[in-house]
Amino acid sequence: MLDMVDVTIAKFSFEGEKFEILVKPDQALEYKLGKKKDISAILVSDEIYTDSGKGTKPSAEKLLKAFKTEDQTEIAIIIMQKGDLNLTTDQRRKMIDDKKKQIVEFIVKTYVDPRTHLPHPPIRVELAMKDGRVSVDPQKSVDEQVKDIVEKLRSIIALKSENMELEIIIPAQYASQSYAVLKSVGTLKKEEWQNNGSLKAILEIPAAARPNVIDRLGSITKGSASVEVMK
Repeated sequence: MLDMVDVTIAKFSFEGEKFEILVKPDQALEYKLGKKKDISAILVSDEIYTDSGKGTKPSAEKLLKAFKTEDQTEIAIIIMQKGDLNLTTDQRRKMIDDKKKQIVEFIVKTYVDPRTHLPHPPIRVELAMKDGRVSVDPQKSVDEQVKDIVEKLRSIIALKSENMELEIIIPAQYASQSYAVLKSVGTLKKEEWQNNGSLKAILEIPAAARPNVIDRLGSITKGSASVEVMK
């Protein structure tokens, strides 16, 4: 029998009905994050509950209505994919720290200080989040919460999302490798492959991403790429 500290609950609600499974905390978190694939390795038992504390279980009709199946393994997979996992205190703290870092990184790459047209340093964004008492949901994606977070931060630091276009010329020997990078960092508005094998391209990126793009292209092309901001 597992000690209770080795058990936590994953919950899922459907039209007012609640469903729960008992899972192993660390393994379940790895599964939730996509690091573990075997559902059986995270389950404490195969039982589906409406209230695991009381040991009450749903009827077959309720399972079919909510999950379109009575297969307990399939139901457990759905609960883990779509439901919420009760996190331990340590797990929650670590996930919040990790998600906060992702959000700061996104803001730094996407928004600029409108006075300088340069990104704010990460530490400035972190301090603004602290000063604004911005809360981070560890189980929501960056996309789901960054818009509201940015609105809260705007009363503390100036943030503007603006795009720019870069005219880029890549020498032939680095063109194919650089092309993959260009596709990953922005939107290629125009690309022209020259007779000598070099690449001339117009790339649209968030203004804050310019230093990163220049660094990456410089590393690949050993500084031989030409990058100019289009007016």
